[in-house]
Amino acid sequence: MELMAFAGLFLSAFGAATLLPLQSEAVLVGLLLQAEYSVAELLVIATLGNVLGSAVNWWLGTCIEHWRYRRWFPVSPEKLAKAQAGYHRYGRWSLLLSWVPVIGDPLTVMAGVMKEPFWSFLAIVTVAKAGRYLVLTGLTLGGLQWL
Repeated sequence: MELMAFAGLFLSAFGAATLLPLQSEAVLVGLLLQAEYSVAELLVIATLGNVLGSAVNWWLGTCIEHWRYRRWFPVSPEKLAKAQAGYHRYGRWSLLLSWVPVIGDPLTVMAGVMKEPFWSFLAIVTVAKAGRYLVLTGLTLGGLQWL
């Protein structure tokens, strides 16, 4: 049962970090409230899944230029240029917002488009994603006594 819970959390966190409309927060909160699992393990699994999903977005962003001029490409050249300008303006530190719904996933794709070095991408996104799950855990469990 524990393996299934951890796998479900990992997959929901991974999927939620991609451009798929999934939620990992509800899964994490449900598992936290059951009080059957290690809080630290849940945090690590959720963070790992979410960061790996973001890494997939980064990788897709590095490949996107190849498809840019195809008729079916989902983003107009103007919108892509605007997104690139925004990322260029705020730089890699905008990835601290990678946890924010709606804008976070496109930010991780744009980091790949802008050729953000993978290791700096990974470090900043890990801090952002882990921070979100830490806050959510604190709010769910009512403070810091769970640390």
